[in-house]
Amino acid sequence: MEHFFKLKENNTNVRTEIVAGLTTFMTMAYIIFVNPDLLQNAGMDFGAVMTATILAAALGTILMGLLTNYPFAQAPGMGLNAFFAFVVAAAAGWQAALGAVFISGVVFFILAMTGLVDQIDAAVPTSLKRAVAAGIGLFIALIGLKNAGIIESYPATLVRLGDLSLPEPLLAVIGLGVIAVLMAFKVRGAILLGIILTTIIGMFTGVTPVPTGIGDLVGPPASLTPVLFQLDLMGALRLGFFTIFAFVFVDVFDTMGTLLGTGARAGYLNKEGRLPRVKEAMVADSIATAAGAALGTSTVTTYVESTAGISEGGRTGLTAITVGLLFLACLFIAPLALLVPSAATAPALVIVGVLMVGAITDINFEDFTEAFPAFITIIVMPFAFSISHGIAAGFIAYPLVKVVSRQAKEVHWFMYILAVISIAHFVF
Repeated sequence: MEHFFKLKENNTNVRTEIVAGLTTFMTMAYIIFVNPDLLQNAGMDFGAVMTATILAAALGTILMGLLTNYPFAQAPGMGLNAFFAFVVAAAAGWQAALGAVFISGVVFFILAMTGLVDQIDAAVPTSLKRAVAAGIGLFIALIGLKNAGIIESYPATLVRLGDLSLPEPLLAVIGLGVIAVLMAFKVRGAILLGIILTTIIGMFTGVTPVPTGIGDLVGPPASLTPVLFQLDLMGALRLGFFTIFAFVFVDVFDTMGTLLGTGARAGYLNKEGRLPRVKEAMVADSIATAAGAALGTSTVTTYVESTAGISEGGRTGLTAITVGLLFLACLFIAPLALLVPSAATAPALVIVGVLMVGAITDINFEDFTEAFPAFITIIVMPFAFSISHGIAAGFIAYPLVKVVSRQAKEVHWFMYILAVISIAHFVF
């Protein structure tokens, strides 16, 4: 391990790397419960998606450790799974949505291998990148509130506050408070711990079924058969360019942002502010996305929660491999996952939304030509209930405002192409 991971060179040891891996795993293990809960809204089998989620996370994370020797972990990404379930699958079926994810993974792989990711990164302004993250945060928070019954549809005002005296919404409110308190006290694994505590509280309110034996907690992995290799590639192609582009765009910039942010925290960036072996990291992410689609889950991406393990001293791929092995161990908690009610996972969506909306602080609202396109991107996502519509709206607004304000030279030529494609997205 010393030879392969270069532990001494990175000022670390086996014990530190394993502890760091456990820490990262605790902060992101909530995805085991939240992802299948979201994707079952698209008609997918909960147990099968849970198994696919675990396998995709383990594969991507171990691959990251082996290819890059970085302590970055991967799993199906929040926001993209909501886009998958509530927008793409709702329009064309979950099989076509899986096909779109697979194609986006292949496209991402080509972009990573050819170096085109850097060109796209240079073309899209920082304000729009941050706006996409913030908009997704609002989008998934809305979904969490809706799933919990805290917010419900109402013809006169579109939405209104739900009946919080009902068991499910009340439990979700309690769960939201529990996770918020744990987050405020900076408890490691606050979201996962909050889901578990809320599930236990639900046993006393009649929302959570009470286990009757050890068989209700642990057991063999749920079968992958209902979702394995069920992707519909032809159906995905009929979805159009922009749907697949939305998957690629969000995955690329979510991964890029996470790699640079966590890389800076670990001290990996060079003098130019670049991350060595970023190409290998992108390749690992793209392979995990394509493989995850084949297994039966939504887009896999690099998790910002990796910073938790880095803060504990994790510096090499051994941390990532530890996380991957811990995910594999969770294959045997399928019965426990089936006990977790939506009222316990919905608060996690709201909390993740809070974390993602924080990206808005990096947008310069003093410059209207930056603020307006960013604002349009952010508000269209939850109001139109579509991540792709939000991205397209921002891509149109940005060059338009810059041109009319005589700042056309500040717009990268590729943004004009994206604007034209975005207009076609709305027209056709």
